[in-house]
Amino acid sequence: MGEQPLESVMAGLGLRNRDLVKASSEQLTHKMVARARRGRRLTPRVQDKVIRALEKAAGKNLPRGEIFNY
Repeated sequence: MGEQPLESVMAGLGLRNRDLVKASSEQLTHKMVARARRGRRLTPRVQDKVIRALEKAAGKNLPRGEIFNY
């Protein structure tokens, strides 16, 4: 699906994959975050995990449309 907006959002906030994994209270892996950034199609459940972790790490709410474009 190509690079996702998640990539630029994380770069803008200075976040790395491990920051999201560390912020997540769910079972989120480095592989899930890497696949999300590269644009691999994820299940809605994994997308939600990534979004919740990103929101926790960034300290603000982000709509799904700003993170994923598929």
